[in-house]
Amino acid sequence: MVTNGNGKKGDDAMKIPKQEIFLGNYDLAVEARLNAWAEEDVARRIWDRDATVWIPNPAEAANTPELTNRLGWLTIPQEMRAEVATLTAFAAEVRDAGFKEVVLLGMGGSSLAPEVMMSIFGNAPDYPVLSVLDSTNPEAVQLLADRLDMAHTLFLVASKSGGTVETMSFFKYFFHRVSEISDTPGDHFIAITDPGSKLQSLAEEKGFRRIFSSPPEVGGRYSALTYFGLVPAALIGVNMDKLLKHAMAMVDACDESVSALKNPALILGAALGELALAARDKLTFLASPAITPFSVWAEQLIAESTGKRKTGILPVANEPLTTPERYGSDRVFAYLRLAGDDNDLLDKEIESLKLAGHPVIEITLNDRYDIAQEFFRWELATAAAGAVLSINPFDQPNVEEAKVKARELMAAYQETGELPTDTPALVDDGVAVFGDAGEATSVAAALAH
Repeated sequence: MVTNGNGKKGDDAMKIPKQEIFLGNYDLAVEARLNAWAEEDVARRIWDRDATVWIPNPAEAANTPELTNRLGWLTIPQEMRAEVATLTAFAAEVRDAGFKEVVLLGMGGSSLAPEVMMSIFGNAPDYPVLSVLDSTNPEAVQLLADRLDMAHTLFLVASKSGGTVETMSFFKYFFHRVSEISDTPGDHFIAITDPGSKLQSLAEEKGFRRIFSSPPEVGGRYSALTYFGLVPAALIGVNMDKLLKHAMAMVDACDESVSALKNPALILGAALGELALAARDKLTFLASPAITPFSVWAEQLIAESTGKRKTGILPVANEPLTTPERYGSDRVFAYLRLAGDDNDLLDKEIESLKLAGHPVIEITLNDRYDIAQEFFRWELATAAAGAVLSINPFDQPNVEEAKVKARELMAAYQETGELPTDTPALVDDGVAVFGDAGEATSVAAALAH
């Protein structure tokens, strides 16, 4: 078992959440990895933006896009502390302007952290409620539009690139709706985007209430502690100073001076990576009721960061628990436990999983604001796991590929009026399987492939 937390204290002598990792037969592999990292000074090298942590060949590392220029999240908690007064004042301005609801228009990883904040903290008295629209389902858009009081709704348009089709479609629709009841519709909109994006230009043209320029060297799924996560949190009344002090406690516990042997995020990352190499790659999240939404954010972070080049960690969130013997030998469990919450049932289930020999990661948060510490811990741990798996955790090669294929399908449909049909790899008892099924002749065999 590897234990750390509540030992080194971070900002303002604040304790970090206790982390216990029960590795069973995998402890030697993780120990060897951590010893190697300590000898290779990996903690310092990560903070120095050394690309060879992930790609050992220096020439290849130097020519790899979306690597060293995607590590801005390491220092963003400290940088955002300088923005506490600005964020707090803007939130008060929005509250005092009479806005009762904030609707975030966005897609992907950068939209998940605001949902986590709203679910865990709720809105403070007199502050607006936050809703997140990240579905293009026409019914979902219509249901939201029908219930909103447009005169008292503020829309937050969030897009790093500033050109996300879905987000900009949301904006066009709701800007039109607000224009029907206001001569100054721009007052009902704020933007969060990268500097110089199309969205920034549009926001200036339309007279948005505020534009927040987020650091371009932070990818969407690592943006929880940038403006993408903090502006929505501030607008619902979350204490920005307290949140960022908690984040800094974990930053301090994981900084370049802390050896991998004592670094909570690197210990977690080494465990995740080594377990995945040993085919324990189904990371199953369990959480206390009050912090359950965090699992969905972590799911996106880990899946998109590690799921590439035919490898990766498959995170599982919100899966109903079953008995230990029904889980396969590919599972590892992460239990996020909030002290003082209704944990009795989960505590018992976790103990039974340990007794059955399943690896278990148990992290105990002291209060809800510790969620800021977990944002940073899991970001760094995911990056470290990428190093174990020999992948770049910051790129997303299949995202652009999917966009290209989608455009090709749309062009084909416009030309022919029909979508192309694929030939299934196999058909078994009325069930068709598409994709790479190997030599399988049954659904069961294809799933095992």
